[in-house]
Amino acid sequence: MNTNDFLLELGTEELPPKALRQLSKALTDNLTEQFDELKLSYVKVESYATPRRLAVLVSDLQLQQADQIIERKGPSVNAPDQAVSGFAKSCGVDKSELTQKDFGGSDYYFFSKEQKGLNTYDLLENIVDTAIKKIPITRAMRWGDLDFNFVRPVHWLIIMLGAQVVPATIMGLTSGNKTRGMRFTGEQEFTIANAKDYQKTLMEKAQIEVNFDTRKATIREQVNQVASDNNATAVIDESLLDEVCALVEYPCAFSGVFDERFLAVPEEALISAMKSHQKYFHMVNNKGKLLPAFISVANIESSDLSVIIDGNERVIRPRLTDSEFFWEQDKSATLESRLVKLNSVLFMKSLGSMGDKAKRIKSLAAYIADVIGANKEHAARAGLLAKTDLVTDMVGEFADLQGVMGGYYAKNDNEDSAVANAISEHYYPRFAGDSLPSTKEGLCVAIADKVDTITGIYGIGQGPTGSKDPYALRRMALGLLRIMVEGALKLDLKALIAYSLDLHATEVNRETAGDIYKFIMDRLRVYYKEKKVSGNAFEAVLAVSPKSPYDFHLRVEALNDFSQNTASASLIEANKRIANILKGNDVSLEIDQSVLVEEAEKSLYQATSKVAERNATSTNYTANMHELITLKDAVDTFFDDVMVNADDTDLKQARLNLINWVRSLFLAIADVSYLSK
Repeated sequence: MNTNDFLLELGTEELPPKALRQLSKALTDNLTEQFDELKLSYVKVESYATPRRLAVLVSDLQLQQADQIIERKGPSVNAPDQAVSGFAKSCGVDKSELTQKDFGGSDYYFFSKEQKGLNTYDLLENIVDTAIKKIPITRAMRWGDLDFNFVRPVHWLIIMLGAQVVPATIMGLTSGNKTRGMRFTGEQEFTIANAKDYQKTLMEKAQIEVNFDTRKATIREQVNQVASDNNATAVIDESLLDEVCALVEYPCAFSGVFDERFLAVPEEALISAMKSHQKYFHMVNNKGKLLPAFISVANIESSDLSVIIDGNERVIRPRLTDSEFFWEQDKSATLESRLVKLNSVLFMKSLGSMGDKAKRIKSLAAYIADVIGANKEHAARAGLLAKTDLVTDMVGEFADLQGVMGGYYAKNDNEDSAVANAISEHYYPRFAGDSLPSTKEGLCVAIADKVDTITGIYGIGQGPTGSKDPYALRRMALGLLRIMVEGALKLDLKALIAYSLDLHATEVNRETAGDIYKFIMDRLRVYYKEKKVSGNAFEAVLAVSPKSPYDFHLRVEALNDFSQNTASASLIEANKRIANILKGNDVSLEIDQSVLVEEAEKSLYQATSKVAERNATSTNYTANMHELITLKDAVDTFFDDVMVNADDTDLKQARLNLINWVRSLFLAIADVSYLSK
């Protein structure tokens, strides 16, 4: 089989940095999807992406489709001649050229012909055109008077098989083998001699590393080295590193400094200004304290780096001055005095203002504090003030500092430290893997805020539908569950939802409580899936409807432990058998042991009595499951020796009640019969 390396490069204006990886992946996926559909094999696919280009290199692409036998099924051999002739005519042949074959026990007419495989060279223009057009773009651009659109204007196109250019015209561009280097240094334009040499050629001719991950690793290494040269440690945020990598083709890291007076401003505000506006990495000393310095990455190697450093230092100064001004301005008014301003900030139509939300959070936080043993007064105070920093100048400029700045302003107002900490942490966890609030009062406010949002939005009929989740309620619910489970909080989720719904205005439907509970528990299913807990174990616990997610978690842990025991398989099947036997029967837990006659049923009664007595005083589900495992032999013997459906009505009822008692002890933890599915 003949193969060759295929190269596609699309040269553009600077691509959106936050979308670069997604654009690159989409182009690669679209290409390989078409190769697969056309049954064109290949050995390896590599994606390349820089600010000004998207490229894909496919190694050993099959150059010719294999010949295929195309077969069409026609009418039955018993069909009228008119139908058979019509089928033959539609195939472009005479009836005599059709074959007869068995299909499903009956004979049918078939038409077959050999289709010659197409040349890959002839297919590539359409493949590339389709792959580019199928890239999902939220906001496409048009340029000039051309009838094309893309995320950014396009300037050059390379389509090659080995050393050969594949002729094509796409988006007004004619394919060639010439690419472009840096705008202001080195060779501006040069030739790719062979597809397989693409990455090496770009590096040799223009020092451009087209592999995103390799370039990212280089930037990380440079940033760490610059920090080391400054006797400091660079704090590398992965999302920022990705963004910087998408902004530069020829990375060159350097450091700059700013005035130490700015360190009087909360460091989060300085870091936010450096990251969000300038894409700078910050440095800390050996005690983790922010240093008056930054690391930036230029897109060129300068002969006089001091000019670039001086320019960046001049640019960051007004940004930090703004942060300093906002800090001093905001401190002049207390958080409490800002409460009135929240009344003019709309939370959501039908859910009132942010002031209304603050009052609801206050009530919810106090309710939760009562349950989990937190300071009720501090939790309520923190809940009331939690959203006041939304009307500060600092948060107006740096939205990512919500909560954080509230904590600083609360300390400035001499609020209790528990109140300040709860305010600063009430958005936690903000993303997967993020920390939970570190104090009980913080947990109260974080739960209250999330529950209020979920119940309110769900209650006005704006909950997630299908893949749409405009208010990120799924992520919020997952964060809520993480707090409850990982924070070991014994909170009744149904009661919490009901309490929250009652705090809302009448426009919020109280009847949605059940749907909200189901929605949150579905998120718990996702949580356990990520923890590699079996779906059957989740369903087994869900079947007994625990009130608290943490209680749910303890049952799941007990069930996992139970499943590891060799005796569990027999008890799982016994529970399934009992459930089937009890269907349609009236049963209770009242057992008249005087009517029991068989030794096996008497033994089961005695064993069950002992386990029931021990488990009645224990809330340790794992230990209780171990007690239940001791019933295995008695249960097995019972089913081997005893006929439950006895002729004697009283005896039958006693036996049904006995096995119902056994099952009820398991159901006190989970419905283990689900584990047999």
